[in-house]
Amino acid sequence: MRTIEMSDYTVGENCFEAIPETLSSYGASSVVLVGGERALAAAAPGIKAVLESTDIEVLDTIVYGKDSTRTNVNRLLANESFAATDVAFAIGGGKAIDTVKTAALELNKTVFSVPTICSNCSAATAIAVIYHDDGSLEGYAYPPCPKHIFINPRIIAEAPAEYFWAGVGDALSKQPEVEWATSTRELGHTASLGLALAHTCTEPLMTWGVQGLEDVRADRSTEAVRQIALDIVVNTGYVSNLTNQPDFYYNSTLAHAFYNGSTGIHRPGRTHLHGEVVSFGVLVMFAYAGDTAQLERYAKFNKQMGLPVTLAEIDLDESHLDQLTELAHNTNEWRQANPVAFDDKQFIAAIKAADSYGRSLS
Repeated sequence: MRTIEMSDYTVGENCFEAIPETLSSYGASSVVLVGGERALAAAAPGIKAVLESTDIEVLDTIVYGKDSTRTNVNRLLANESFAATDVAFAIGGGKAIDTVKTAALELNKTVFSVPTICSNCSAATAIAVIYHDDGSLEGYAYPPCPKHIFINPRIIAEAPAEYFWAGVGDALSKQPEVEWATSTRELGHTASLGLALAHTCTEPLMTWGVQGLEDVRADRSTEAVRQIALDIVVNTGYVSNLTNQPDFYYNSTLAHAFYNGSTGIHRPGRTHLHGEVVSFGVLVMFAYAGDTAQLERYAKFNKQMGLPVTLAEIDLDESHLDQLTELAHNTNEWRQANPVAFDDKQFIAAIKAADSYGRSLS
């Protein structure tokens, strides 16, 4: 027996108006609002305003922390309001939403998500990434997906543009990773549906991405921003839920193995966002697969978007590659989502090849 769940969603600048009716359909009489400081400042006033004329009580507004760590999950579990609420609103980006989903799983709480940035698909997924306090990857949790998503393009447009930029980078991985991970498998209905939906993920990014980023940098809520937000949150999120199942994992492969390995390498320089690093990992995957045409296509788009096309842009160099590869061995992507058994030397050669091509574009 298999049960497939997908989040319902409401999209639009007035999407919060649907909150009371949606809560009523779940019999909720109380909520908590959980997120980062900036995300709560952007969304909490609008949510509270629509609840003022209802009998639904806002028990607390909780700043979750700054990362999706076990420490922050435990802090939520110890919060009396979180334990008492009917519905937890997970507000913010992937780290905030993953923290809320993971804590809610342990207490069997219903989650609604409000992505205030579209840096990844966490607002729709039945998976959560958990890190150690030092920023290295601990692993994945598998909570239910949020029951409902409220997508407000204006809030996303007015958030820092770097998160929109990195979200495009992360979403670029979905279609090619799923296509590659499934390429040697005999697929059942669920995985086939996930693959079919994965085919819809790349073109909106390449069609709307450059304009959307320009609009977000100008705080403009436009059709380009809406299209990118829907692609990142809904399209890639639904694909994730269909391709991440107890008996198979095709949700991500070598691009994310590269990213996950990189989290254990401590190097100077600025902090690099998840999608930023994943976007270079996509180039590594194409190099590994020997798909020169797609490597060139995606690298040129990265260049247009200002996403990385070289190791230096993510503060890595060839001296890190042995350690990165060793760390990548520990990931689901390396062990489960490989269409062929991955080879260390070929992986390192692919990283060097992607970097070399990227440097040729400078």
